[in-house]
Amino acid sequence: MADLRVTLLGTELKNPVIPASGTFGFGREFAELYDISMLGAVATKGLTLEPRAGNPTPRIAESRGVILNAVGLQNPGVRHFIEEDLAWLREKTKVIANVAGKDVEEYGKICALLDGKVDFIELNISCPNVKCGGMAFGIRPESIENVTWVAKNALKTTPLIVKLSPNVESIAENARAAERGGADALSLVNTFTGMAIDIERRRPILANNTGGVSGAGIKPIAVRMVLEAAHAVKIPVIGMGGITCAEDAIEFMMAGACAVEVGTQNFTDALACPKIIADLGAWCDAHGVERIRDLIGAARMNG
Repeated sequence: MADLRVTLLGTELKNPVIPASGTFGFGREFAELYDISMLGAVATKGLTLEPRAGNPTPRIAESRGVILNAVGLQNPGVRHFIEEDLAWLREKTKVIANVAGKDVEEYGKICALLDGKVDFIELNISCPNVKCGGMAFGIRPESIENVTWVAKNALKTTPLIVKLSPNVESIAENARAAERGGADALSLVNTFTGMAIDIERRRPILANNTGGVSGAGIKPIAVRMVLEAAHAVKIPVIGMGGITCAEDAIEFMMAGACAVEVGTQNFTDALACPKIIADLGAWCDAHGVERIRDLIGAARMNG
């Protein structure tokens, strides 16, 4: 059998498959279906300093090959997670705590609360920056560098992963900005901004009008962005965006990702992650690949 282990920032993962933030809760529901200790890690639902009820409904809509969501970071707050869910989850697998703040200072506070308690922190910088008139932190390189620096300086032991938005002019420049700010690793892509219209009502389907687009339809764009980011920085990259099967995961790894996050497919098939793990092993065996980590960055450009 192929060796599916990968190393992320000095921590060994059983395999490169990680359920993406916002698609797996804190793992309890999926643990009723399969042993989640088989996963490489779990990226938690996005955590804020205080509990959030999220956006009004409807806040999820389907479209061809994708879904749109405007859930609005509904979560019980970081302190509730630490008190009620963290110990249970850490017994099962490695924990990536996804965090979001309404301003730079709040990012620092959340990171300080989680420092030393989780294996990694994943900084969600695609949320509105209230103090800057609604501009998302993840759009401009200078904002990315600043919020990354604040978060990194709030941490003493826990590695910092910065999750990049794809709604930008240059993913490579933004990747370098996160690296300059002190990011230990990157993850990408987050959702694209989109809209779906109910043509009978002549109104957007989502109460929020726009939402984040994810699902199989975004994969080719995400693979390209992961490759560009991986070539732009020296730190590890985690790839995601439209992964539905083992072959998709391998594409991202060949583009330069050391691990992958599986998101929307968890809604389509609750057993997506264990199936992908099994199929990764089968693909490697069929292709004479002894160690899956040897596929990282294996793609070579034409011309």
